[in-house]
Amino acid sequence: MTVPTPPAADARTYLDPETISRLTRLDLIARLVVEGFITGLHRSPYHGFSVEFSEHRAYIPGDPLRDVDWKALAKTDRMYIKRYEEETNLKSYLLLDVSGSMAYRAGGGMTKSRYAGCLAAALCYLMLRQRDAVGLMTFGDRIRSYVPPRSVGSHLQIVLKGIHGAVPEADTRMAPAFHDLAERISRRGLVVLFSDLLDDPEEAMMGLRHFRHRGHEVVVFQILDPRELDLDFSGETRFFDLENPEARLTTQPRHVRGEYTRLMREMIDTYRYQCAEAGIDHVLLDTETPFDVALGRYLVRRKRLG
Repeated sequence: MTVPTPPAADARTYLDPETISRLTRLDLIARLVVEGFITGLHRSPYHGFSVEFSEHRAYIPGDPLRDVDWKALAKTDRMYIKRYEEETNLKSYLLLDVSGSMAYRAGGGMTKSRYAGCLAAALCYLMLRQRDAVGLMTFGDRIRSYVPPRSVGSHLQIVLKGIHGAVPEADTRMAPAFHDLAERISRRGLVVLFSDLLDDPEEAMMGLRHFRHRGHEVVVFQILDPRELDLDFSGETRFFDLENPEARLTTQPRHVRGEYTRLMREMIDTYRYQCAEAGIDHVLLDTETPFDVALGRYLVRRKRLG
């Protein structure tokens, strides 16, 4: 799992979506976000969670040379042996919404799709370094692509290629994709969803409950643009549906802001309450939320799985 050396900077800087939006390489982004997260862990409520993925001990004559950390030798002129934790049996599935609405950007430095992709890449990097197996499903109105989970380091590039190649388009219809995947995977695992959840809540929740019925732990990251939450536009504004460009509306936002924000809050609360009832973690994020918020919630759920 080789990625470029990060630029010289405070590692926690790379938890900021505005900073990450200036980078293009997903492998570099994944590493920077995770390293920034680990650097800040001792200041966070998640202190004490294990995110060390290997440890070193001094070389003892007779140790296999293949286990020598040659980079450490070059830096310190001392020989160390890398000792890896045993591979776990946990399989994680990253579900990435690539429907048309995920292409939206107004208030943040990146689109919802880009934010979700960066977050999914960072989680993949973190999971693989913990020796968990990671898979990827992209979907819109159907399953677009599926990468079965594996736990080898080289699998990172395969998953990142799937994330990078996913272009937001078409309608949102989550339930069929969820039911399809739930029937494919029988072994207990962790399902992580990245979506704006702009779909019929009842149908979407039926799909998510299917995962719970099959014994999987589920974390839902609902990702919205800041302006989708507050409709804070000034002056006459033209609105149109990214999944149906024919649907357009030109108005003064102040005329509709009250009713809009009420309906948006109602939708978010519906997901929050129904997820809680189903034993699903629901995490609301906007595209300006630092990435450590989401990574911390993942660690909480991962800890429960042992």
